[in-house]
Amino acid sequence: MTVCNPPCIRIMRIFADQKTDLERQLARLVEYATAQAMPVVQSVTEIGSGLNGHRPCLMKLLRAPAVTTIVVEHRGRLVRFGAEYIEAALVATRRRIVVVDEAEMKDDLVQDMIDVLVSFCARLYGRRSAKHRAKRALASIESP
Repeated sequence: MTVCNPPCIRIMRIFADQKTDLERQLARLVEYATAQAMPVVQSVTEIGSGLNGHRPCLMKLLRAPAVTTIVVEHRGRLVRFGAEYIEAALVATRRRIVVVDEAEMKDDLVQDMIDVLVSFCARLYGRRSAKHRAKRALASIESP
């Protein structure tokens, strides 16, 4: 069993339309940390896109040297892209990320593509219709 002796912190990122799932996800992480004998001193949740670089809660965790362990349900819950870089930086300072479910999430690549398109469309056309435009763009690409 892995024991995390200074503080063990967990963070989750969810989409705004998944707010109702937040409590269930939090409960799963608490159960996992308890089973692994990891003391949970603080729970941090953040609602937003993994593509957005303006994540105050995540930045605060990464800056805090007392945070030795970050527990997430899926790698994509921390950041959509570049989790390896964050993990390498944490390991260099004797900290770590614990991923509860290492399996890739279903349709992860498709979701990544949609997220990238939504991000670019939002910048070009505004946030209001960006998601719909991205879906139409994907549909036009998929249809022969």
